[in-house]
Parts: sequence; C-alpha cells; structure tokens
Amino acid sequence: MKKSHIVIGVIVALIIGVQSCERFEPKLPPEDSLLDGPMDGLNFAEMQRFLDGDQTFEEVFTIEKGLGPLFVANSCVSCHAGDGKGNPFSTVTRFGQIDATGNQFLHLGGPQLQNRAIPGYDPEVLPAGATYTRLTPPAVTGMGLLEFVPDAVLLSMADPEDRDGDGISGRVNWVNIPAFIRPRSESGSKDGKYIGRFGKKASVYDLLQQTVSAFSEDMGISTFYNPIDLFSGMPIDPEIATQKVNNVSFYLQTLKAPIPRNQNDPEVVRGKALFTQISCSSCHTPQLKTGNAPIKALAFQEFYPYTDLLLHDMGPELDDGYTEGSATTAEWRTPPLWGLGLAPDSQGGRYFLMHDGRANSIEQAIELHGGEASRVRQNYRSLSPGEKESLIKFLKSL
Repeated sequence: MKKSHIVIGVIVALIIGVQSCERFEPKLPPEDSLLDGPMDGLNFAEMQRFLDGDQTFEEVFTIEKGLGPLFVANSCVSCHAGDGKGNPFSTVTRFGQIDATGNQFLHLGGPQLQNRAIPGYDPEVLPAGATYTRLTPPAVTGMGLLEFVPDAVLLSMADPEDRDGDGISGRVNWVNIPAFIRPRSESGSKDGKYIGRFGKKASVYDLLQQTVSAFSEDMGISTFYNPIDLFSGMPIDPEIATQKVNNVSFYLQTLKAPIPRNQNDPEVVRGKALFTQISCSSCHTPQLKTGNAPIKALAFQEFYPYTDLLLHDMGPELDDGYTEGSATTAEWRTPPLWGLGLAPDSQGGRYFLMHDGRANSIEQAIELHGGEASRVRQNYRSLSPGEKESLIKFLKSL
C-alpha cells in the first residue's frame, strides 16, 4: 500500500472517530438556562478581565492567601453558586442598627457576624441586645446594568409622599460612601450622601464597594481599598492584589442579564398581562435603561430586570427590627425578578425567597407582601386559580 493511501486512511479513521465521540458527548445546556456568562459586546481586553475576575470569583482562599482570622465563607462562589441565589447554608447575619442613627455595635463586630474562624481564634457571637437579620445572598447576574441606571431615573420613579395616591411610596436610600469610591459623574449628592442601589436595603453605592466589602466582611481579606484587619480593627497590608479585586468588580459588572424563556407560551403571555393588571409592576418595574458607562457594552442599554431599585415599606410581616443606612426596619429594596425561574438551580432544587429565604415558593413570597404591597397582595388573592397559575408561570419564565 502506498504511503499516501496509509495517511489518507488514518485521516479518515480519525474523522470517523471524532464523529463517533461527538455522538456520546453531553450537549451544552441552553444559554437561557444558565445565569453565568459574559454579556455581549465585550472586546478582547474586556473579555480577558472578565475571565480573570471569574477565576478569582471561584478561587478558594486559604490562611496563606489571607483568609480570616474571622470569616463567613472562603470563596465568592460558595455563596453565589453558578452566580445564582444563596440558600440557608450561605445565609449571612447582619446586626446592630435599629434606625437612621447608625450602627451602635461596630465596636462589637457589626455590621456582619463572622461565624467561622481559622484555628486559634473563636468565631463571633451576637452581642447582647443587638437586633439582627438573616440575609440570603442574591444572584449576581446583570448587576452592571443596574449600576448604570442614572440617578435621575430612580428619582423619577420615587414617590415618597405617595402623591399619585396608589399606595406605593418608593424612595431612594441616601447613603454615605467610602472614601475610595469615585462617584459617577451623573450622581447627585444630598447632604454629602449618594443614592445606594445594591444590597437588601439599597445601602451599597456600586459594585466596587460591594466587592471590597465582600472580601473584608465575608472572607476577612484586607485590600488596598480597605487595609484593615477584621479581627483587630488595626491597619494591615493588603492581602490580595488590587488588580484581582478590580477584576472581580469588573466581572460582576459584565455578567450577562438572565435570559427569559418561553415568552411566546400563551400562559406566559397571559401571566405577563396579569402581572401589570394587579399592579405588581408598580414596584417591579419591567424595563429600565442605562445611561453613559465606562464599559461600552453597558452604555445606553434597555433591559428588563423587574425592579425599581427603591425602598418600600413592606409592613410588619417583613419588619425584623434591623436596618442599614436611612432605611426603616420595614423597608426593603425591590429585588429584581429576572432569573427567578432559575433560582432553584443554585438553591438545592427548591426556592428560598424573600430577604431571609423564609418563603419556599413564589406563592408564599407574594403572600408575605404587606405594607405598600397590601393592595397588590389582595389583587393576587382575587385572581382565579387559573389566573394565579398563569402569573406564576410567567414569573418562572423570567
């Protein structure tokens, strides 16, 4: 046999082998079933920063890498599996503030309880007399879009005096920001404070602040931005490279928004109409738009998060006696609903909804809506069983 025939035969065999293997390879899950992944439009350098941030987000930190001495978790992903919601095992405890006068327990470890410690140290316990709440980690996808919604848009949606008489009086949370944060050019201030938009109480200004706080409060890791030892409160050299911190913040900014599913399903279409009809959209605003942004892919983008990012009084059902910033103990930021149908994927196959995960179904979560949402809750109760089913199906499609 000629050598050329042998080579051709080997190539043909390889092709057949590859094709045979492909038949046994698992198919990739549909893109709309995943929360993680970059948003469209990133250039090569931005994509590299995204990947570097993703790597740090998944990194397991050890004592040698700066973990502790007190901490809650040893990685970002342990609280946000697949970039999704947390569960009771990753829920954090925050304590020490009952009103707008500020946290009175900062000298005793506030505002967050570090319930784990490296060998040789004791984990924190709640101080006597401190009010507290338990907070389930949120999904982190699409957050960059939320960061660059102009302040003017949030202020236009706010109605703190309920001038339109609809019973909804959402307001922004004016918060103090750390010295290392550079306010966006479009951000206005009020008495030296800026509008918060992240966290259960909208007490966090931007994603860099969120990232730095997570390294410190969740993992006990000091950074260039906050070079303080969590245990002693004393200055300490940064324990992680600043570029890694910046890349995690960039990663959070450029995670894609959740992709809705089954939008042409007649039941989903019906549920979407009912969502507006019973006034869920009064707080869970379907559509927002970003303004200018330093990342081109984030600038002037329309998106559908189903939130107004405002504080709303949710009544005694959700008043746990603890707060942050200027929010009252019964006020909570409207959580985005996008990705709601995928929440069980990161929560052990079931739902843990509301700020502390107390609701194990969407129906239970709706029933916990009191205060400003009492009228909406009553509207929901007035729906027929079939209408309720359509509404839930729509929410699970987000």
